[in-house]
Amino acid sequence: MADSTAPQTGKAVQKASTDPAANTASGGRGGLNLPFVQEIWDTVRRGDTGLAIGVLVILTLLILPMPPIMLDMFLAVSIIFSVLVLMTGLFIQKPLEFSSFPTVLLIATMLRLGLNIASTRLILANGHEGTAAAGKVIQSFGNLVMGGNFVIGIIVFAILVIVNFVVITKGSGRIAEVAARFTLDAMPGKQMAIDADLSAGLIDEAEARARRKTLEDESSFFGAMDGASKFVRGDAIAGLLITFINILGGIFIGVAQMGLTFSEAANNYTLLTIGDGLVSQIPALIVSTAAGLLVSKAGVQGAADKALASQFTGYPKALGMSAAVMVVLAMLPGMPMVPFLGLAGLAGYLAYQVGTTKKKDAEKAAQQKAIEAAPKPAPEPPITDALKMDELRIELGYALLALINGKDKAGGDQLTEQIKALRRQIAGDMGVIMPPVRILDNIQLGANDYVIKVKEVEAGRGMLYPNHFMVMDPTGGKVRLPGSQTTEPTFGLPATWVEAQYREEASLRGYTVVDPATVLSTHLTETIKANIGELLTYGDVQKLLKELQGEQAKLVDDLIPGQITVSGIQRILEKLLSERISIRDLGTILEGVSEATGMTRNTNAIAEHVRTRLGRQICAANLAPGGYLPLLAMSPKWEQAFLDAIVGEGDDRQLAMQPSKLQEFVTIVRDAYEKAAQQGEVPVLLTSPQSRPFVRSIVERFRAQTTVMSQNEVHPRVKLKTIGTI
Repeated sequence: MADSTAPQTGKAVQKASTDPAANTASGGRGGLNLPFVQEIWDTVRRGDTGLAIGVLVILTLLILPMPPIMLDMFLAVSIIFSVLVLMTGLFIQKPLEFSSFPTVLLIATMLRLGLNIASTRLILANGHEGTAAAGKVIQSFGNLVMGGNFVIGIIVFAILVIVNFVVITKGSGRIAEVAARFTLDAMPGKQMAIDADLSAGLIDEAEARARRKTLEDESSFFGAMDGASKFVRGDAIAGLLITFINILGGIFIGVAQMGLTFSEAANNYTLLTIGDGLVSQIPALIVSTAAGLLVSKAGVQGAADKALASQFTGYPKALGMSAAVMVVLAMLPGMPMVPFLGLAGLAGYLAYQVGTTKKKDAEKAAQQKAIEAAPKPAPEPPITDALKMDELRIELGYALLALINGKDKAGGDQLTEQIKALRRQIAGDMGVIMPPVRILDNIQLGANDYVIKVKEVEAGRGMLYPNHFMVMDPTGGKVRLPGSQTTEPTFGLPATWVEAQYREEASLRGYTVVDPATVLSTHLTETIKANIGELLTYGDVQKLLKELQGEQAKLVDDLIPGQITVSGIQRILEKLLSERISIRDLGTILEGVSEATGMTRNTNAIAEHVRTRLGRQICAANLAPGGYLPLLAMSPKWEQAFLDAIVGEGDDRQLAMQPSKLQEFVTIVRDAYEKAAQQGEVPVLLTSPQSRPFVRSIVERFRAQTTVMSQNEVHPRVKLKTIGTI
């Protein structure tokens, strides 16, 4: 039995200790359990219920009688509450922080009116008993102000009512009215400004929503303040009427009903009435002052003391001039010197201190600005910079730095200006924007050497001589001018570097004269065209596709990603660029891709189909000066040889031709092009559509600039001229 009861007792103790309602209700009073007491306390403690009970209590004051001691307590609450409202109005940073002020003003007004009615009931009912009939608070205020003379009390009370009603309440009401009107008028413009900032990306949606909420709160607040000012005005009028009724009614009751003399009745009831009026008007004056501070704070940030102090002490000269005026007033005949000279000394001291502080702040600001403007050591670049790769780079020997620093006749940098023009030319010719070119000096190079690198791999090299000119004979002959014999770095033609004094003579003899910067930019141009397919990145393709508009943009949506990916389009464009075919007509290219993807997903086959759509463009790019397309046709023998050497199916098709056969083909092609060059022709190599990709893969190894076209790419309206047969 002992074992069975012990756990039950432990559980009971644990349950009692973990029940907060039981512990709170009992309060340790011998375990007394009063759950309804805890429920009542929780109900009162909740903010909404407590406020409702408070408002009901205020309304009760208008109906039920109240003992003097309770009236004293509520009058003290009214005074403290008004002081709290005033202090809050002084310390807030901006008016919207006290947005509940109109509600507070209504509650304070109702509290004062309820206390007025309660005190009136006590004054009229018990005023014949003496000046303590309505409590100690009213008696103390009456004695303090009246000083034994009720006329003085009436005058002071009237002055307080006039100050509250005419000056403070009327001014704050007018400010609230104008502020509400201006806030409402400015709301559309402020909302448009918020929408403009949101559209420009200066703020996000959450910030825009918060700003709109602030605008709505400002409009509601100033509108409510405009109406709430009428509460104070009505309170002042009600105070005057209640005072007038209390005095007349009290004297009548005291003389007619209670048997007092007129002097006794006037003294008692007047003291009680004036004390009651003062107890009501002083809190009303405090709350009216708080309302005036609140509505006049618009546009001023910070607490009132800091805002006023910063603005009054912002100009030391104003304080100094005020001190001088007070000194002059002190010297006038009959004026008391001590207060004016004391204030003058205080203002002068403040002017001196503020001026000194401002001067020190200005010096600190200048020093800080000088420190910020001082050159700082360059921060060490992050190690991730070592991973970045230059798409295009030119490395120069130290003797060639003059090509960058030197100025041409137009005032621009020679090499950099030509590179800018080259970027525009590449964009117009090839349809892509070439990446920026980084120019560096390299002490490991020879003084006159330069290197062109593509993705940091050497793609071209040459030698330049500043202040010299490269001279070439258009016929390929030897240049008969004194200079250094060399080879033109781009096309491998014989050339001569001559000094600047022979430039005019070279031009008169019909030689081609090129300055060093142009030699380098020409070499760079050919290097870029030869490697432009490798320079086309995934991001570049995305930009090109995004810039398409209208129906072409719809075509992109149909193609990607359902029929082909962006990477697939990138590979197709790379193949076109590698054969120096412009991709400016991107719409036609995408149309060809759309047609070909219905038959195959092989990018090589798609690229060949796109070439047929670009036939007019390809033919136009290879026309001779006479307006015809010069051709070197593949003989049926070689066509069949290539077709027989193709092995595999679909994407696995490869060329498996004997090396000796390939060498024979290379020799024949080279000889045919040399013979055509002697005739002044630059023909294209014409093959069948099936063999064209494989013929091109062979020819590009020894003649990268040679155009290899299939029969399907020849436009029907182009004039043809057969130069020879392979």
